[in-house]
Order: sequence, then structure tokens, then C-alpha cells
Amino acid sequence: MPFAVCTVPVMPLRGGPAHKQEQVSQLLFGETAALLEDSGGWLRVRNGYDGYEGWCSAGQVQVLEHAPVSSGPTSYTGDFINMMKINDIPMWLPLGCPLTGFQAGMARWGDLLLEYQGSSIAPAVGAATAGLLRQYAFCFLNTAYLWGGKSVFGVDCSGFTQTVFRLLGHYLPRDAWQQAETGVVVGSPEEARCGDLAFFDDPGGRVTHVGILLEQGEIIHASEKVRVDVFDASGICNRETGRRSHRLCSIRRTGIFSVSPRLGD
Repeated sequence: MPFAVCTVPVMPLRGGPAHKQEQVSQLLFGETAALLEDSGGWLRVRNGYDGYEGWCSAGQVQVLEHAPVSSGPTSYTGDFINMMKINDIPMWLPLGCPLTGFQAGMARWGDLLLEYQGSSIAPAVGAATAGLLRQYAFCFLNTAYLWGGKSVFGVDCSGFTQTVFRLLGHYLPRDAWQQAETGVVVGSPEEARCGDLAFFDDPGGRVTHVGILLEQGEIIHASEKVRVDVFDASGICNRETGRRSHRLCSIRRTGIFSVSPRLGD
């Protein structure tokens, strides 16, 4: 099966083969996707990381017979913005793009020669800490909310949690309701620890929002923008307005830390 690898900093995945169609998710530079259908300049693809499907513009990917692979664990672009050259033409990449198939800063995808000139993050598999969690999550502070977004250029709630956890070497599915089915249930907010995921529902009981618990009484989440708000047994209270914004549904512990730090540690 042919593969498509994203060759632009952030590429929309749309609900149909047109630019006017809703953005359902994104691919970041270096993410690969299985090619499912070709429809005259638009490709239907399946993200190789989380299985999410959508349509992308054919001019924003490189189609390869085999997905590029790395000799070891894939690392990620490490700064808020990062310099990449494709056939000696520069572009700026956001934090968290996978450096797929790179060796010593170089890669070749078909007829594309890539040279990476920025810093990189190695996934912290088995070595994630509360400090690293805050470091990566706080890079997104004040990033605008964007439906389907998952980068520091614009992000939705589950794209934010998925990307932060990915940098820490821990897989999360794409949507909040899917993430709410991972890990183990935490019985009460009093038992919650830093790094736990808190989920929030609508009046019909459908999970519609997710955030990452930090210190005692704090949560970082994407709502209008990525922000740190007040968290309690009822849900989220907007720190700026004092208004209740989200109703708590459940808390899940994903096992991101070998030993989960208590809130406030």
C-alpha cells in the first residue's frame, strides 16, 4: 500500500475532498499515512499514528511506496519553531513534528532531500516526569483553540493532550471520548495526581472535553486558548472570569509515569 508523508509544517485533514470541507484533524510534518483513495488532486488517508482518516491535498504530501522509517525511536522537533530545508528550500516547523527516517539530521523521501537544523526531543519512554510534562505542555500556553488542530499554531483539547503525551513517549488516541476509554479510573478528585487526564461531558453525557491535571486545583487545557484554570470536584472554573466552564465527568490515569507524582509534587 502506498504511503503519504506530510511535507508542510501543518496539513489539514478534511471531512471531504475540498478546501471548504471541515477540518477533522491534522498531520504534522513527517507524519505518515496510508493512502486509501485518490480523487483528482485529493487523497483520502489514514494517519499511521492514530488511525484517523480524512482527505488531504495531494500537493502537501510526498507519496512513497514504503513509509520512511528510523533506525531507532523517532525523535521530534524540539523548539516552538524549527528550521527544516527541503531540496535546500527552508521552512519553519512547529514543536512535535516527527523526524521520520532522519539520520544525522538528513533524510531522503523519494526525490526530496531533507536537512534538519533544529533541536530534537527523544520520547521519554519510561522516564517521563512531572517536570517534563509541564515543560512540554507549557510550550502551548496561549495557543489559540482550533477545531481539529494539534500543534502550537492552533490546537483543540484532545489534540493538545495527544501531542503532549506523544512527546513523553505515551500513546493517546485522537478524540476526547476515545481518550476517556484509556487507562484506569481515578475514584475521586482527591485521589488525582499530576498527569492524570480529566474528562468533561455535555448535558447529554457525551464526553466533549479533556485536560491534564497539574498542581492541586489546577488543570491545563485548550478552551478558547491553552490555559491553566481552577479544577475541583465539580469541574473547571475559568480563572479569568470566575465562571464555571466545564462539568467533570471522570478522571483517568494513563500510566505515563512509572510512579505518578501527587498533585503539588
